[in-house]
Amino acid sequence: MSDIQTAAPVRDASTTAARIRAADFVVKRHYLRWWEALPWLLIIAAYFVFPDRLTFGTQVLIGIMFALSLDLILGYAGIVTLGHALFFGIGAYTVALLTARWNWGEPISAMLLAIVLSAAAGLVSGWFLLRYRGLTLLMLTLAAAILVQEAGNYRSDITGGYDGVPGMEIWKLFGVFENDLYGRTYYVYVGVLLFIVWYVVRRIVYSPYGAALTGIRENVRRMHAIGSPVHRRLVTAYTLAAGLAGMAGALFAQSTAYTTLGVFDFDNSAKVMVMLILGGTGRLYGAFIGAAVYLVLEDNLSKLSPTFWQFGIGLLLVLTVLFARRGLLGLLEDAIKLFRRGGNA
Repeated sequence: MSDIQTAAPVRDASTTAARIRAADFVVKRHYLRWWEALPWLLIIAAYFVFPDRLTFGTQVLIGIMFALSLDLILGYAGIVTLGHALFFGIGAYTVALLTARWNWGEPISAMLLAIVLSAAAGLVSGWFLLRYRGLTLLMLTLAAAILVQEAGNYRSDITGGYDGVPGMEIWKLFGVFENDLYGRTYYVYVGVLLFIVWYVVRRIVYSPYGAALTGIRENVRRMHAIGSPVHRRLVTAYTLAAGLAGMAGALFAQSTAYTTLGVFDFDNSAKVMVMLILGGTGRLYGAFIGAAVYLVLEDNLSKLSPTFWQFGIGLLLVLTVLFARRGLLGLLEDAIKLFRRGGNA
């Protein structure tokens, strides 16, 4: 028997085994794994270990939610944007104007309205902007955020301009729980909402719709060729992400009782993108690691050097981009694989 005749069955068996492994991965990839409980255990532990730092902890949770909304479009759909702060700002200003101008400080209804308005803005802007890709899309998303910011600055009699909206008064949560001095109420409140957001995003990315988004990210021409409604799916993802970013903005305004036009800044869009790159895009938990690392570094480095604290963030970003293309989460995964190989050797 020739070498070619003996190699063919081996190759077929190898191909069949690879197909079985791929099918098994697709069937089981949405299963919950034990380590997925770790972020939530850490969030619960932080409530007891750092009881006097819960106000800062609330901002970390809001940062994770904001980064998670960007991961849905950047990490899974491949939509690169520099204007994601637009939706964060719409959410924040919805809450601010409701309470300061219309005397409505009920937090949950205000947050729901913020989600609706932010999602509507995402739907309208996404319908037009997502016809473009690459550098053009980057500039258009950035320009959209700047236009809204400047419109707010023009009507500073309503928005308060860069001085912020005065007179914000947020009512008690459910009419019972007040936003206390140590931030306990909002830490728990935002933590619960973050869990709901995470669950929704997780269901989306592991659904057939999520797989279609990944296909668009990997090869948009092939998705067009097989008849996938690419634009409609991208606009849907953009709308969902805008609603989640608006939710984060609303919670930011409610937890701090303060909002300025700075929420629309390019810095805010760049900041959430850096968080995601640090943690790892398209990995669901990269938002958790990236936002926590960024905000903890920002807090500590700014105490060491109020002027040059961004140098530390920039250095970490450069090292991550050069040596950890999959972010800090990717480094952690590689370390675990090495540990397992060492244990099996």
